[in-house]
Parts: sequence; structure tokens; C-alpha cells
Amino acid sequence: MKKVLHWLDENVEQYLCVVLLGVFTTILFIQVVMRYVFNNSLSWSEELARYLFIWLCFIGVSFGAKQMKHLKIDVFINVFPKKFRPYVIVFADVIVLAFSGIIMYAAYVTVVRYMALGTASPANHIPMWIVHSAPIVGYFLTAIRQIQAIIYRVKGLKAHDMSAFENSDDEVRL
Repeated sequence: MKKVLHWLDENVEQYLCVVLLGVFTTILFIQVVMRYVFNNSLSWSEELARYLFIWLCFIGVSFGAKQMKHLKIDVFINVFPKKFRPYVIVFADVIVLAFSGIIMYAAYVTVVRYMALGTASPANHIPMWIVHSAPIVGYFLTAIRQIQAIIYRVKGLKAHDMSAFENSDDEVRL
């Protein structure tokens, strides 16, 4: 079980993004071939590609959080004295965690409404609650990664290891 959790921690967003991007690209390629070679287009491909792209974006947010590569405003951080900057970065991580919770809640409310309405997409007849679940999944994974980042950085503060706050290629891990 521990190996499975470790594998998931290391790879879940990466593999999901690769699969989603691969299917997205394949569907669009088939659509282009159908349209320009056979003068006939598929009625379902663009809609499915759009929904795959939405899921890819929200899973990508989590992957960026895992890589600790989200955009930061260095000018804002540099306003503070050097000894306070690590605390500002941890505070920013807490804000991102709170934002993730707000987005998950708002998306949950939307998903519940779509489930009650029972609406489906026009071409593929995919229940729309599945499409609107992407922010819940993406920001749930982001929240996990932000908790990991906060723990990593707080441990760095306690150990007086400032490498947890530098722009490095470290990933957050359990």
C-alpha cells in the first residue's frame, strides 16, 4: 500500500496530464484529417476535445503546485526584509490553499445543481456534472500539494534551511 501511495504522490498529475493531452491531440488530429481529407467532420470531436482541455487545465494547476512552479510576484516579496520573506511565502501558500477550498466549494455547488438538472452535453451526451467536476478534482489535488508545500517550507524554517524558499527544481513530496 505504501508503494502505491508513493507512486501516486510522484506521478498522478503527470500521468493524467499526459493521457489527457494525448487523447486531446489525437481527437483534434482525427478531426482535421476528417475535415480536410474526407470533407466530412465529426460532430462529437470538438466538444470532447474542449472538455478534455478543461480537465487538462485543472489537473495542470495541481501539477504546477507539485512542481512549485506557479507564478510569484518577486517584487512584492522583495519589499519585505530578508528575514521575513520565508514567512510571506508560507502565508502566500496558505492563501492559495484557502483559494483552493473556495473554488472546490463553488464547483461542488455547481456540480450539485447540474446533477439535479440532469443536463448532458449536446453532441456526446456526457452528463454536464462530469465536466464541471474538473475544478473539484484539480483544486483538491492542488490543496494536497499546497499542504505538502507548507509542511516542506515550515520544516525548512525550523531547520533554518532557506533552500525551501529559493527557486529550485525541488518538488513537494509526502
